[in-house]
Amino acid sequence: MESLWMVVALGAGVAGFVQGLSGFAFGMVAMSLWAWVLPPQLAAVLVVWGALLGQLLAAFTVRRGWSWALLLPFVLGGLAGIPLGVWLLPQLDMRWFKALLGGLLVLWCPVMLLAPRWPALVVGGRWGDGLAGMAGGVLGGVGGFTGVVPTLWCTLRRYPKELQRAVIQNFNLSMLLVTMAVYLGTGMVTRDMLPLCAVVAPAMLLPTWLGTRLYIGISEARFRQLVLGLLTLSGVAMLAAAVPQLLAAS
Repeated sequence: MESLWMVVALGAGVAGFVQGLSGFAFGMVAMSLWAWVLPPQLAAVLVVWGALLGQLLAAFTVRRGWSWALLLPFVLGGLAGIPLGVWLLPQLDMRWFKALLGGLLVLWCPVMLLAPRWPALVVGGRWGDGLAGMAGGVLGGVGGFTGVVPTLWCTLRRYPKELQRAVIQNFNLSMLLVTMAVYLGTGMVTRDMLPLCAVVAPAMLLPTWLGTRLYIGISEARFRQLVLGLLTLSGVAMLAAAVPQLLAAS
């Protein structure tokens, strides 16, 4: 039991630091450790709980660049997308879903890293923002990948560092609040999970705060490189989980 608690605490601490620095990716980092030792339902609850705490902390410590007008289409789209993702979940082959999404990230994000003067995407307007938010909501309902598409979209639009951070941070916070409410309302959070939830909270709070402090000091270029690097790693993690299963089934 002690070794399990240590793995949970380690995953929460590392994931909290990355989330504090980038504004997203708690689930991606934590799951890289927790998926080996925790059942999927417990891991999902801990991811949402830890990510929600981290976003609440970041909301009070990194508050520059706030824009309701810019954020609202993302949030409205995300709220519309969550039930659609939940509806799609039993109809999807998750192996192919992760393989295709992971392949897209692994191919596209390094291209953007190697092309620092890639022109900003200017088409779509607020409708495009809303569709990106809806895609984030759908992917959140399907597999907990809420921040992937909105983060990539903001990067394609070349939003300034603080504006992109405000959009992604508060979009994820909104989606996590809704997801946690759904978990509680459906009874997915059980009494047996509470001790590990109590481990996650103190383990990730200080690393998250340190990550937010480091974020304030990094440049626009470094932040862009960090975001694209994390998206690439997210794609690699999806491929690593999906490809062996597809090969075994063939």
